[in-house]
Amino acid sequence: MVVCGDDGLAHRLAAELRGVYGEQVTLVVPPNERTARPPVVGRARSASAALFDRMVNAAVGRGPTGTGNGTGVGTGTGTGSAPTTTATSTGNGGEADRVVEAVEITESVLARAGVERAAALALVFDDDETNIRAALTARRLNPRLRLVLRLYNRRLGQHIEELLDQAAALATGNGEVGTDASTTVLSDADTAAPALAATAVAGTSKVVQTEGLLLRAVERPAAGTGLCTLALLTPPGTDPEGAGDQEPRLLPDDDEVGQAAGRAAVVLEQVSSAGTRESAAPGRGGVPPLASLFSRRLRWSLAGMVACVVALAVALWVDTGMHPLSAFYLTLLDLFAIDNPAIGASLGRQILQLLSGLVGLLLLPVLLAAVLEALGTFRTASALRKPPRGLGGHVVLLGLGKIGTRVLTRLRELNIPVVCVESDPEARGLATARRLRVPVVLGDVTQEGVLEAAKIHRAYALLAVTSADTTNLEAVLYARNVRPDLRVVLRLYDDDFATAVYRTLRAAYPHALTRSRSVTHLAAPAFAGAMLGRQVLGAIAVERRVLLFAAVDVSGHPQLEGRTVRDAFRAGSWRVLALEGRTDTAPDHVLEKGDRVVVAATRRGLAELG
Repeated sequence: MVVCGDDGLAHRLAAELRGVYGEQVTLVVPPNERTARPPVVGRARSASAALFDRMVNAAVGRGPTGTGNGTGVGTGTGTGSAPTTTATSTGNGGEADRVVEAVEITESVLARAGVERAAALALVFDDDETNIRAALTARRLNPRLRLVLRLYNRRLGQHIEELLDQAAALATGNGEVGTDASTTVLSDADTAAPALAATAVAGTSKVVQTEGLLLRAVERPAAGTGLCTLALLTPPGTDPEGAGDQEPRLLPDDDEVGQAAGRAAVVLEQVSSAGTRESAAPGRGGVPPLASLFSRRLRWSLAGMVACVVALAVALWVDTGMHPLSAFYLTLLDLFAIDNPAIGASLGRQILQLLSGLVGLLLLPVLLAAVLEALGTFRTASALRKPPRGLGGHVVLLGLGKIGTRVLTRLRELNIPVVCVESDPEARGLATARRLRVPVVLGDVTQEGVLEAAKIHRAYALLAVTSADTTNLEAVLYARNVRPDLRVVLRLYDDDFATAVYRTLRAAYPHALTRSRSVTHLAAPAFAGAMLGRQVLGAIAVERRVLLFAAVDVSGHPQLEGRTVRDAFRAGSWRVLALEGRTDTAPDHVLEKGDRVVVAATRRGLAELG
């Protein structure tokens, strides 16, 4: 296996392939990559640890050497101050069998890495163009090579898959592309976004989509669920993020579920077919909904005017005894000052005419305000919205980069109200926010007043997914000062640092829910599965562990072929969920050669399915 990359995903993927699957791995990285081409998070690591130390100590009233922060800052500083990351420092002996340093991925570099003899190549650079160029070169060097590309542009990725598969088919002369020469395009943003979004909102579903089938994982009591149980969570009162004996149990059998009274479980349920998932979020179209054209105050003013007109028409009907429609017609004439004076009429009729004229005068500015407001709404439909007054119970999302944009889309698919905060007016996610009509606050989240503008004091959760650790940490700690009970989820560079931050924040704020997530930790299993020739459909985080969903061909797998769906289940390793293309799978159905099944598996279980 050859892995080429310039950030933490390459190191995590190499460690995954070697440590979990036992593969021989060659890692290709830029020379002294953390100084030659440091990403934003890399430059921020050493500063973030020191800042984290100062801010937590200040928040909990400790001195500079407070004991509660010793573990978290020690881990962060030790990792960030060295010229390489923790993964790199152990990589030469632990995460890869061989490390090749190269400034640019050329044909000679790929040949030196052994691509001509390799089974699979993963190109996980942060730049789409670099990955595409290297993939074209590698396909020419080895037509039978299995390629895995990291691309953010999904539409371009589909075309690249077809192009590279066609090139492999022509080069091998078979006219078809086998599993060994397949091309898979993945995005770390797409893989991690569902888990990040689901972590921020309690009770929301974690969705996995495959052909004709939409499945979601939800938390339910373990006993009596009657559904497919994916995991048993840690018992109440224990630390779900820490290590130890009380870890979550993935893919338990029926006996374990029956004995797990009092524990919560992650169960799988079918939502609907994938074709019915097109329920757009409110306001997703280009034309805003009618209710959004007018403010609430203006709508109440119009309603009051209508009530006055109706009341005057009823009074005229009662006073004169004329037909109700005639009374309403005369009231409108008086309202719009059309010449029909009530000369010679009764005193009541004359008084009502004067009152109708007065209401007509009051109606003119209301109608003018309605016209101007409607025109302004249409004119600014493509502009960024501001958080409305009275907004509450929403999620504040920090960062609209690659990860933030995918998380925003996922939250709106779940109909979760969101307010975004972004410092870059040219961020790629702003166009998505306009299209979804999501309020956006432009400004540096570390500056005073920005989080307040996002209504953080009335928010349900804060999701910090910017590319700078310091920004995420500072925003979370500042928000905790405003709302000590606020649910927070922050994205940090690597999993070890995320664990240290989580434990320190939990010690400082024991009554608030805190989650720290690493995108590389969530995305690496999907990339590793694709390199091994498995179609990984998605992954969900179960506390600090990951459960994979993959499509597997039954042919060639003695653990599946010839067995029933019930017998093919192995507790703690894998479970057959469905046959692709079918919305129902009986437990007694016998898996035959040619079937393709969707399985839920642990990382080690997916490796055993080999």
